[in-house]
Amino acid sequence: MRKILLILGLFLAINCFSQNKQILYNFTSVPQSLMTNPGVDFKYKYYFGVPLLSGMSFKVGTTGFSAYDLFANDGVDFNQKLRNVVYSTTRRDHVAVNEQIEIFNGGIKLGDWLENKGYLSFGLYQEFDLWSYMPKDLAILALDGNQNYIGKTFNLSDLNVKAEMLSVLHLGYHKNVSEKFIIGGRAKVYFSGFNATSTNNSGSITTRLSNTTMYEQEINSDMRLNTSGISKYIADDYDGDVATDVRKQVLLAGDLGLGFDLGFTYYPKKNTQITASILDVGFIRHTKDVENFTYRGYYKYEGINPNFTDIDNPDGVYSDFKKAVKLDTLYNKYTTWRPIKLNASYQYSYGTPSDDDCVCITGDKRYKNAVGAQLFVMSTPRAPITALTGFYQRNISNQFQVKATYTLDSYSYTNVGLGLSANLGKFNMYFMADNLLEYRDVSKANSLSFQFGFNFIFADSNEPSY
Repeated sequence: MRKILLILGLFLAINCFSQNKQILYNFTSVPQSLMTNPGVDFKYKYYFGVPLLSGMSFKVGTTGFSAYDLFANDGVDFNQKLRNVVYSTTRRDHVAVNEQIEIFNGGIKLGDWLENKGYLSFGLYQEFDLWSYMPKDLAILALDGNQNYIGKTFNLSDLNVKAEMLSVLHLGYHKNVSEKFIIGGRAKVYFSGFNATSTNNSGSITTRLSNTTMYEQEINSDMRLNTSGISKYIADDYDGDVATDVRKQVLLAGDLGLGFDLGFTYYPKKNTQITASILDVGFIRHTKDVENFTYRGYYKYEGINPNFTDIDNPDGVYSDFKKAVKLDTLYNKYTTWRPIKLNASYQYSYGTPSDDDCVCITGDKRYKNAVGAQLFVMSTPRAPITALTGFYQRNISNQFQVKATYTLDSYSYTNVGLGLSANLGKFNMYFMADNLLEYRDVSKANSLSFQFGFNFIFADSNEPSY
């Protein structure tokens, strides 16, 4: 029974992840900007993050509805609210959830023996993702059945869900190819503790009325849910400690995968900057504790209104249906691909620099202000999602920098964000949040995210401490 509930929960989940970090991207006063572009213009002698506190980020977002639509205290029955949400959304709508915690992170500038003084970075972080489009046809069928939908074809491909918890060990390197061009790369080893994937489903359910009393019901199903690292927790004889086992399984255990990041920064002029990066080009091979649940077959019924739920009638329609469309459990290995992220930006800097400021790459004085735009694209099982951000960045001093953003994406057209980075001696702290206008009533917000972290930064004596 627990296994059936898990399958149904995953099948009907309406969550997803989106990993756009538009405030952090190219915000070079924060060491974690290396994680959004391994080729960022970044020059510290070395840095290290406070373990477990150097980088924490959380994001939730919805399209088509908000939490207020489901949970508002307005006297409307919850079941009716749920129906309103289901009927008002489309199969392209989704909800977004993403969480990431750095376990440790650091970087060091290599010595003069290496050309152009390259930079080495390294770390380990834990991440949780969950993805699905709104399974609209399945939700309508589950809520209302097919009685009022004679002639309608319910599309089983609406089910599209991915969920995963993993840890990522990474090693990066970047160098100045010239005074105008910086390149960088990062190798990643993925350790997937848990995974559930159900994509590329197909099939349909159609009910037709032959005459006033006779029905024709056609069911064609080819659905599959792949899982790894889950079955032992839902087994009837499991007697372990869930919290302890989960920590062990997620941290450098589970299924292995490989990936890489690439990025660059280019200065066509001293006050003009172009950047781009591609992140998480990689895969995970799932081989441990694997279970595959398939729901496949074809069934056609003609006759009086069929009863597909009468389990006490062994010779009835229910029995014939179960034989034709079977729920099977297999144990086949499978491969999943990480969602690829693309970033690109253009930045124009201006403002009279002070004697204490300099441009990182040239050693010249740096500008006080910068404006620009950033494009973000991420792959999904159906179609890429995109976001366009305009930003303004201000270097108030070597110790304090701010960045303001305005983002257009599928969640909101009024997404205003703000990032702050401050240095107290060698100690760096940063805080970032977006969609600030929605904090007046977060239940009505379609998107919220925040990031924060603490690092120790050590700069060369001839370089600014930002």
